[in-house]
Amino acid sequence: MAVTIRKLFESEDFPLFCRKLITMLSRKFILFNTILLFIICGGITAQVHAFNSPGADTASKTGPIFPSVYFTDTINNIRKADTSRPYWVNSKEEFDSINQNNANHASLLLNNDILAYYGHPNSRNMGILGRYTMEELNSMLDDLAEDYKAVSGGRGIIKAFYIIFGTVWPEGEIGIINSNTLTRYIEFGLENDILVFIDHQIGRYDPIDATKRMLPWLRYPNVHLALDPEWRTTRPMREFGHITGEEINRAQQVMEDYIVENNLPGERFLVIHQFHYSMIRNRGEVRSDFDRVRLVHCMDGIGRPSVKRDTYFYNAQATNMPIKSFKLFYNFGIPGAGYDNPIMTPKEVYELSPRPYIIMYQ
Repeated sequence: MAVTIRKLFESEDFPLFCRKLITMLSRKFILFNTILLFIICGGITAQVHAFNSPGADTASKTGPIFPSVYFTDTINNIRKADTSRPYWVNSKEEFDSINQNNANHASLLLNNDILAYYGHPNSRNMGILGRYTMEELNSMLDDLAEDYKAVSGGRGIIKAFYIIFGTVWPEGEIGIINSNTLTRYIEFGLENDILVFIDHQIGRYDPIDATKRMLPWLRYPNVHLALDPEWRTTRPMREFGHITGEEINRAQQVMEDYIVENNLPGERFLVIHQFHYSMIRNRGEVRSDFDRVRLVHCMDGIGRPSVKRDTYFYNAQATNMPIKSFKLFYNFGIPGAGYDNPIMTPKEVYELSPRPYIIMYQ
């Protein structure tokens, strides 16, 4: 068929204008198909490149547990801005700055959970941390971390000391921990890869002022902050205190401003405790989108596992605070002190939904 058409096309009987018309249409047909081919191939290539490029959203490919919003957006934007400059070689200063930016925005929780012992170094009755030496606590955390690693699904475990920085006294006065004592724990932590959380019970004072009181300790790269609104009251042990969503946001802003102004490295956590609905007012107003501050929502109620699960479920409803924490209480036989009975196993803790990222024992 093709040979017959070609002979007809080349014969003298075939009109000249027909030959020209067919030639023109054939060339346009070839051009059209060529363009179409490039579009199809280009689209496929772009999709393949986007999926495999270093800046591709890791969460979409591997589905990590940790919320992707905290570790992909900023880093990807930095990469895009950096690679959009053609024919440019970074200076050493620019290269170091890029690396530091990446480090500052990569979360400790990306591939790890945090396991902490809570208490006051000078009190046996305020938690396990005051019952043992730093060396003993470190060894005990190592053993407990192994139990969690066995059921963590491959995630690492980072150890931590969770220290009461400001202790509420009668009528809401606050006793601040001795600086030398706190420094010893922080420096021991630096030597042994242990984070240190310092927790302010607020008392009768403003939570922003309480946050500011802790800020200078952020000069140590392993230090993070916490506020416990249960004790934000002038009547401790007789009523629950509270904090507002707006105050939590202001505390985060003050913390972030300090980190940026003082060029401090890495992200820093701010933990907010809650086990009763009244402890955080206007909870829906809380932000968790600060650049260098990672807000953590901790459930620290005592009781049977069923009660603790119910309380954790209430905290889980606050999806605007996606990073959750869970606290467990040992029974040390202290008269009047609450405890968990029985205490939940690491497997049971990890079965909570959403999964907690910071787990502490008091």
